Order: sequence, then C-alpha cells, then structure tokens
Amino acid sequence: MNGNKKGRRDFIKKSAAAAFAVTIVPRHVLGGRGYTAPSDQLTKGIIGVGGMGRGHIPYEGTKVLALCDVDSDHLSLALSQAGKGVDTYNDFRDLLARPDIDIVHIATPPHWHGIMAKMAAEAGKDIWCEKPMTRTIGEGIEVVKAVKKYGRMFRLNTWFRFKDQFYGLGTTVNRLKKLIDSGALGWPLKVTISGNTGFDWKFYWSGEHKLDPVPVPDNLDYDFWLGPAPYKPYNPERVHSKFRGYWDYDGGGLGDMGQHYLDPVQYILGKDDTGPVCIEVDAPQQHYDAVGSWRRIEYTYADGCKIVLDGANADSDAAYIEGPYGKVFKGFRSTIPGIQKLIESLPEPEPQLTVFSESVRTRNKFALNEENGHRSATIVNLGVIAVRLGRNLTYDPVKQRFVDDEGANRLIYQPMRGPWTI
Repeated sequence: MNGNKKGRRDFIKKSAAAAFAVTIVPRHVLGGRGYTAPSDQLTKGIIGVGGMGRGHIPYEGTKVLALCDVDSDHLSLALSQAGKGVDTYNDFRDLLARPDIDIVHIATPPHWHGIMAKMAAEAGKDIWCEKPMTRTIGEGIEVVKAVKKYGRMFRLNTWFRFKDQFYGLGTTVNRLKKLIDSGALGWPLKVTISGNTGFDWKFYWSGEHKLDPVPVPDNLDYDFWLGPAPYKPYNPERVHSKFRGYWDYDGGGLGDMGQHYLDPVQYILGKDDTGPVCIEVDAPQQHYDAVGSWRRIEYTYADGCKIVLDGANADSDAAYIEGPYGKVFKGFRSTIPGIQKLIESLPEPEPQLTVFSESVRTRNKFALNEENGHRSATIVNLGVIAVRLGRNLTYDPVKQRFVDDEGANRLIYQPMRGPWTI
C-alpha cells in the first residue's frame, strides 16, 4: 500500500467510521441490467499499489480514476504509470466514497482483503481482489454474504481454471477437465502437486524470529498498514514484499501461491461448492509470529478424492492425477492408451465467463467469483491452520467449522485490532 503519512489522532478519528455502509450506487447499475456507460469504458480505483497493485493499472482497458496506498513512495511510482487526471488517497474509504468508480481493485496484503471487499460491496462497487481471497475462513464467509446482499460482481485474481497451463502437467486445465468429466480415470481421484511443478520454493517462505524495532520511514503510515492486525513494532521485514512470512498478514508460501494451485483442482474435481473433510500435515513446530517451513499436506474429501501437496519430492513423475482406471503425468503422459485421441473426441466443458468487464456490464457471475473463490481460499486456510497448529484436522464444509476442535475453530474468525471489524 502507499500514501501520505497521517497522524495517530487523525487515523483514529477516521477509523471510528470503519463500520459505515456507503450507499452510493455506481453509474452502470443506475442504468439497469446490461447498461454500458456513455463512454463505453468502465472506471476503477486501485487500493494497494505496490508491485502487484501497479500490475492492475492496465487490466482490461478500464479507466483508472483513483489510486490509494499508505506508502507515499509506492503511490508516486504508481501515479507516474497511471498518467494524468488520476487522484490519490491515503485512506481507502475516501476512494470508496466516490460515485464515479465502478470497480475497486484490492491489491493490499491479505489481512486487509476481507474488510476492504466487504466495505466495497456496501459502497456499491464491483470487486477485483488479489489472491488469497481472505486471510481467514471467517472473513471469506462475510465477503460472500456482503457480495450477495449488495448484488455485486466479484473477481478473484487467479486465472488457472480457465487460462494457461495446469501447474506441472504440461497441459491446460480445459483438457484435464474434459478427461475427468468423461470418467476415463474413474473415481475417486488423487491429485498430487509436487516439487517439480515449481511449488517447492514456496514451501520455505519463512519469517524472521527476532525482529528489532527500527524507526518507521516517513513515507509509510505503518499504523494504517497494520490496520486490523495486532500491533508489532516496525521492522522492514514485516511489510511490502516480506509480509507473507508472518501469521498476522498471510500464511507463508501456501498463502502466497496456494490458491493458484488449488483453485483449478477444485474446478476439475467439480467441488466448487464444498471442501475437504480431513487435513493431514507433516510440519515442524511453528513459531508464534513467523511462518515456518512444512513438508507435506494431504486433503481428503468426503467421497475419497485427495489433494496432496508434496513439495519435497522433485522426481519427474511426482506430479500426477490418478484414478482407479489410470494416471496422467507431467507432459500429459498417461497409462491410458490413446489419450490424445480420446481428448479430441470429448465435448468441451461448460463455457465460463472470463472477462470481468463483461460480468460487470451484464451482471452475470465471473468464472472465479466470491463463492468458488471462497471455497478454494478455504483449502489454503485449512492447510495454514493445520501447519500452524501442527496437527491433523477434521472439517465440516457445510457448517464451515472444525469437528470437536475449539482451538482450530478459534482461528476461523480471528480477533481484529480496533476499530476495525468484519
């Protein structure tokens, strides 16, 4: 995030209004279903314009009207990229209050995603949110409720279920979906994501155990950067590109990249409305503040399907999808004879809406929306909780609660530093 430094008193005064519900309705909604703005160009504001946030500036040709961040250096750099006529803010609520913004992009650290997405929905904005969707399961539940209540469109910024190659298998998700839907592999299936998929380096994103307090730089409003997170003295290891190594803000490499890997698996298995019932973990004891490494996580669904994250195994055949009738390896090699001809003969999966501006204009759900996005983010968070607690867990995906484990259930909705709530 970026922006001008604010005094503590001013921050507290503005924060006291954090629970407000803005009722401004965007222009495209006032025009009714399918309405296109007279300029035929949707407008957006971007909250969080560090490296990832600046990448949102050119997305889909929408017009940038406003940028927001609590680091003034990042904000200046983003403004130079966005061009003239763009306003800047330190407080994201000022951006949400603008009636001329159609879409809000949220590219902050994950500990802000849930609060900002919910408040954007209350303000009548459609939402394009970075992964992971939320830092906790409970925040995801609240975002789903808010998006539905206020009739918003939502896009999660991971795209592998409908674009590009499935990690490590050398083929597209579309071809795998066709194969699995045909029943050629049988059921239940086991999907193993291993070190040779590029996932291995994400296993070792660890935070520092001892961080000495240092002065906050003038360009950063550190108190606002922390927001709902517990107060910890400033150290540059906590912020910007380093924050993923600390439980208060994210879940290490799994939080960073997990949804990229796990969301397309949910899709090809047809499990967008559910989740695993058992999570088994192999990880050393974790530090109370800093995320540590882990070796293996295995998720099991009620019907016996499994997802295995096995980053320590870098063997060329360690990534695969396996069922009772056959197996698919890296490079789309398979134990099933004539698999290439079989794929060509199979019907295409149901079409997906993959252009968010079209979703905004037509009010039809985007392919990766708040509902299925929450479910795949939940798998990430289930793994994070199992690693953090160092034990296997049983989960009820209908109630969205752990079974007979109050310690784990306390991590579904986690305390927030006042005045922030969700």
